[in-house]
Amino acid sequence: MSRRKLNRRNFILAGGAAGALAAISARQSLGAAKSTPVPGIPGRTISLDHGWLFKGNASSLGQHPANSLPVDLPHCVSNLSWQQWNPESWQDVWIYERSFDVPKELRGQRLFLHFDRIMVNSTPAVNGHSLAPHLGGFLPFEREITGLIVDESNQLSVAVDSRWCNVPPAGSPKGPASVDYMLPGGICGSAELRAVPHIFIRDVFAKPVNVLDSDRRLEITCDIDCGVDLPVPVRLAASLQKAGHVIAQTSRSIDITQSRQDVKLTLGDLKEVMLWDVENPHLYDLVVTLFLDGAQIHASRTRVGFREARFELDGFYLNGKRLQLFGLNRHELYPYVGFAAPRRAMRHDAEYLRRQLNCNIVRCSHYPQSEAFLEACDEIGLLVWEEIPGWQYLGDASWREVALQNVEEMVRRDRNHPSIVIWGVRINESANDPDLYRRTREIANSLDGSRPTSGTMTPSSTKDWREQWHQDVFAFDDYHAEADGSVGINDPLPGVPYLVAEAVGQFAYGTAKNFSRKYRRAGDPAEQAEQAILHAQAHSKGAANPRCSGVIAWCAFDYASLINAYAGVKCPGVCDIFRIPKLGASFYLAQADPSVRLVLEPSFYWDFGPRTPTGPGSHAAIFSNCDRLEIFIDGKPHARVEPDREAYPNLKHAPFFVDLTVDGAAKPELRIDGYIANTLSLSRSFSSDKSTDRLRLHTDDTEIQADGSDAARVEFGVVDRFGAARPFAEGEIHFELKGPGVIVGDNPFLLDDSGGVGALWIKSQPGRSGKITLNATHKTLGSESLTLNSKPIHI
Repeated sequence: MSRRKLNRRNFILAGGAAGALAAISARQSLGAAKSTPVPGIPGRTISLDHGWLFKGNASSLGQHPANSLPVDLPHCVSNLSWQQWNPESWQDVWIYERSFDVPKELRGQRLFLHFDRIMVNSTPAVNGHSLAPHLGGFLPFEREITGLIVDESNQLSVAVDSRWCNVPPAGSPKGPASVDYMLPGGICGSAELRAVPHIFIRDVFAKPVNVLDSDRRLEITCDIDCGVDLPVPVRLAASLQKAGHVIAQTSRSIDITQSRQDVKLTLGDLKEVMLWDVENPHLYDLVVTLFLDGAQIHASRTRVGFREARFELDGFYLNGKRLQLFGLNRHELYPYVGFAAPRRAMRHDAEYLRRQLNCNIVRCSHYPQSEAFLEACDEIGLLVWEEIPGWQYLGDASWREVALQNVEEMVRRDRNHPSIVIWGVRINESANDPDLYRRTREIANSLDGSRPTSGTMTPSSTKDWREQWHQDVFAFDDYHAEADGSVGINDPLPGVPYLVAEAVGQFAYGTAKNFSRKYRRAGDPAEQAEQAILHAQAHSKGAANPRCSGVIAWCAFDYASLINAYAGVKCPGVCDIFRIPKLGASFYLAQADPSVRLVLEPSFYWDFGPRTPTGPGSHAAIFSNCDRLEIFIDGKPHARVEPDREAYPNLKHAPFFVDLTVDGAAKPELRIDGYIANTLSLSRSFSSDKSTDRLRLHTDDTEIQADGSDAARVEFGVVDRFGAARPFAEGEIHFELKGPGVIVGDNPFLLDDSGGVGALWIKSQPGRSGKITLNATHKTLGSESLTLNSKPIHI
């Protein structure tokens, strides 16, 4: 937008000091630090999530106009089940349309369209005027439409190209089967109209400096965007706040001489500031305000945390203390909707990883993930490795330019998140490309400079790395086995900080088992039981060498893939695609502090069916944070066991092993008592009598918002009379919903392929509040129901 020369009066009339008080944007531009309305100043971000018409693919547009489907965002173009996804169902160009009005008081402002995530390429148009396309699907973009709006209703359309485009991670001539995650298309995030004055704060980067010293400070860089020539200086003020209490503040006057101008401020005297760490993730609000003639014309709120994170040759240090990294990789793909999950689902993933699986770090594999997920990580103390989109393949020059753009967009958007401690600026497991990866590191350092860079390597990609290494931390995907077939963790390579970025996965250590079935919940019970042991081995061996910063194992959740998959679902997760823990999660669940939560999780099923006629076997594993366990069968003492600290010396809580080779003809009952010192602290029972089995329904949330996008997960399955999961249950569950909501999921749901469990989401309807009741019925197990409330939105 060209800058116009205006005197002070005309500037105010054009949307300056007086008019802009009603035009504060809630969140600014492409890559901008997230901002929220400042108290006392009305925010003018208008949601465009509702009222869309999904017109279908471009080739059939106009042929069947009656088939246009009303949709809300986020939205996936394909009707998906939880398995057997077909990439051909989304590989097309799709058209979305909607109308929108611009309130009269905003028509003198600058107007921007903002999209969080569109898969994969997209071209918006307003009132028939095409805007610049955006290439790549995982990061936000923004387009100015100030000169394109009309007084009456405006027409917005978006052409979404979800084909196998020449952008990361796609582009390989081998097609979708060459990337280890599927790429279902659609407008998979939110859309907004943002109104700002003619001079506004486009971006804020707040970099804590010397946080461990008494002279700690916050260095602030503000990107000021000005569409006019100002006749007078403006004043920029910064205030660091905690729960409304001002910790520190500063301001300065500046002459605006360019259309885009960086302005730097420094906040010092921060002795009151408490550090952010994994146990106490203290957060602060940075409010930056722009003044003209003493009037506030624009303001931005950015959340920050003060912490020092360093990778050294002898491990990872958070705030000067060594912390062994303990984590899992995460894919953001969900059943039924692909990448188009609601914010609530994203937040639940972070909470489950931190609070139930006890991880202190997560790797966002293999693309930048939603802001909702990262915000939750900030709040709960979950460290983050974030990386650019890609998977092994490196494309041509235009493909690489998009990869470089991805680095810039990722770092700009997320550099204020204290949870992020490392940038992954290499394409996952790709061959070394010295020129490309020198450039990616330079971009990350120029925009941030406070975090190290890295990228995962495999044996095939480590050739000549010592001579041509351009990142700060050497991260290795370690899937090798020891001679005895157990997990092996390589010795760290000399001279560079070291981190294991992947381990375990589906790899059959020392065996020739079928990868596509490995750790599948409906698969071999012995394989399922083995998964937790392999994860325990990986973390114990990683912690044995102080040169290794930690292990981020593969992976948290099953996900849609065409590589080593069963019916389109790859099964290396310790939880399934529904986010329900498998036996493999028992190790992670038990690493909790006993003072916070006592855990007792067998890594086996108490089942005597045709797959396990003699029960769990002679070396059955139980994971617990108790001091000792006492085992009873049908009420009679069977064994007393201690944790195997000799074989697992570096775990907080080593596994227990017990011989549970049992004759199941009499349908025995198992009881496990857990003791802390000499006190019975926890007891769990398990029934092998299937005649008392029942349906179980559970929802993560009892309230959702009536905005048409929010949704609550409902987990269901078959359990014994004590509430323990019953494996391999079969048959259909039929669901009936009453009230202002819709079911997102398979109905009926067939249990046979899912191992007796599943989940669906109950999604709200826009503007409709009230009680929602879900009833589930199984032919032999009867019915169960639950209720939740869809509450009205108060603006």
